Amino acid sequence: MNSKVFMVLRILLGLFVLVFGLNKFMEFLPAPEGMSEDAGVYFGALVNSKTMVLVAIVEIVAGLALIFNKFGALFALILMSVSVNAVLFHAVLDPGNIAGAAVLLVLNIVVLFGYKNQYKDLLK
Repeated sequence: MNSKVFMVLRILLGLFVLVFGLNKFMEFLPAPEGMSEDAGVYFGALVNSKTMVLVAIVEIVAGLALIFNKFGALFALILMSVSVNAVLFHAVLDPGNIAGAAVLLVLNIVVLFGYKNQYKDLLK
């Protein structure tokens, strides 16, 4: 992959998760509309159990790591769990709002592919 294209995609993913991580604390983006009752109940349980605080912290740290390219390969791997869970949540409970989660997953996969040389020793 071209290093400039990878850099742009890495920074784009970093900004994406940084904004959504900060939004979980500051709530500057509007809440998604049309969420089913089941999705609302499940999301409410995640908020009440403080799981979303952990997700927000992971997103903020991963976003900064990707933007500044410090431990980016590690945080791209850690961020994959957030990406997969976001897609699964939307696919099962809130399919009308899956677009953002799908973009997150695709960007995450592309960035992981860009870091593939750093995973070679791990996968031996």
